[in-house]
Amino acid sequence: MSGGRRGLTLVAMCLAQAMILLDVTIVNVALPSIQRELDLSPGGLEWVISAYALALATLIPLGGALGDRFGRKRVFLAGLAVFTVSSAGCALSTTDLALIGSRACQGAGGALMSALTLSLLVEAFPPERRAWAIGTWAGIGGLGFGAGPIVGGLLLSAFDWSSIFWVNVPIGIVGAVVTLAGVAESRDPAARRLDIAGVVLSALGLFAITLALIESSTEGWGSPVVLGLLAAGVALLAAFATWERRTTSPMVPPAMVHDRVFLTANSVFALAYLALTGSLFYVTLYYQNVRGWSALRTGLSWIPLNLPFLIVAEFAGRIGARFRREAVIATGAVIGAAGVLGLSRLGADSTYTLAVVGYVCVGLGFGILVPASSTAAMSEVPPGSSGIASGLLNTSRQIGTSVGLAVLGSIGVTLAVRDWNRRLAAFPEGVRSRARALASDVAGAQVDTVARSLGPGAAHEAVASFLHGYRAAMTVGGVALLIAAGLGGLGLRRRPTSTAAPAAGVPDDN
Repeated sequence: MSGGRRGLTLVAMCLAQAMILLDVTIVNVALPSIQRELDLSPGGLEWVISAYALALATLIPLGGALGDRFGRKRVFLAGLAVFTVSSAGCALSTTDLALIGSRACQGAGGALMSALTLSLLVEAFPPERRAWAIGTWAGIGGLGFGAGPIVGGLLLSAFDWSSIFWVNVPIGIVGAVVTLAGVAESRDPAARRLDIAGVVLSALGLFAITLALIESSTEGWGSPVVLGLLAAGVALLAAFATWERRTTSPMVPPAMVHDRVFLTANSVFALAYLALTGSLFYVTLYYQNVRGWSALRTGLSWIPLNLPFLIVAEFAGRIGARFRREAVIATGAVIGAAGVLGLSRLGADSTYTLAVVGYVCVGLGFGILVPASSTAAMSEVPPGSSGIASGLLNTSRQIGTSVGLAVLGSIGVTLAVRDWNRRLAAFPEGVRSRARALASDVAGAQVDTVARSLGPGAAHEAVASFLHGYRAAMTVGGVALLIAAGLGGLGLRRRPTSTAAPAAGVPDDN
């Protein structure tokens, strides 16, 4: 491949990566606006994130397999088209169901792109140039992640929430033009048959479990609906595992299933994004709904998180070459955990300085952790299987995002509602029933709604109840990162007989 076409390939993959990452953070900063405009419950708000993440998680392996079999450029373009059109669908939504459905379609398109951006770069660049290409790709993608809150804040200060989805449309069109002009087609000549049954079983199982976790916040853990959904989800995933052992063309190649390094790196990814997604979700509600900050101010406040991530990620290759990968990953996870646990201590009147310390630690930790985990996962994957390997890595991230947000959301909502109901004993008897009906608003930090209905004094109690759930959820996120540190430190050690050389930093595909 000529240098010019390699350059266009890099541009196209950077645009796609930036758009996917922009969508993650720009949507987070718009959540309170969406919550107010469409009157979403906490569970509905979680689905705005989870529908997208769940579609990504369940369809990324299919996207990687489709790319390996039918052509990575062709499948990537199809995903880009679906993502762009679905973004317009999100912007035009007038109901919660329409928005959630469009987000799921957007996730399906994103799955095809996410599965193939990394593999297209790996196939386009020779080994001696890949570290540079991937580092550039990481930096541009990181700019999208960092710019998301600021761009979202600027758009929301002038337009309504739909503007944060319209921004994807011109980026998608430019990306398609560059891809058509410069990206070369590639595929795996020995690609296996598509495992449609495996995709369906895994998708239904993850959906049932996620739905059960989200519904538990309102129905309770003892609800027949919640228990039934959990049982169905576990049964479907068990059927998936059984099918994968018996089929001649499993969705997950047996070599990857038995690869200790690959499995460990994927587990670390899932736990890390469980913590990160939950943190962004709750901190956004805290600053906009509890502290009354604008979307722009909230977006600007994330700069201390984004800058360390961008700076450290640029040096990921040097860090990975100088230190053992298990030490790098464990260190990043511990620093990230310190940041999340620090953010968990925010109170009704906390100074922004406390948040800055937490943001910096999260940014530093993930800037170290994400590239090193990605490198570990991809380091020993055969080039012909790069599509499915990249897809599985991103699947782990999205499972952590969707299921993790459901877990943290369930913990936060359940404890906030429980604390609110306990506080009702101090309310005048005539307003208790009305106050009890506002439990969902309390769990979603809609303090203004509580104040309008019950008065300023009740708003103070509502804030206290929300923070009770917020702190518990954030603490669980911090613990998840500490578990990731332990897994990375133990599971990624090289065996004495290993001859694998340390690879340059490969960041995640979100």
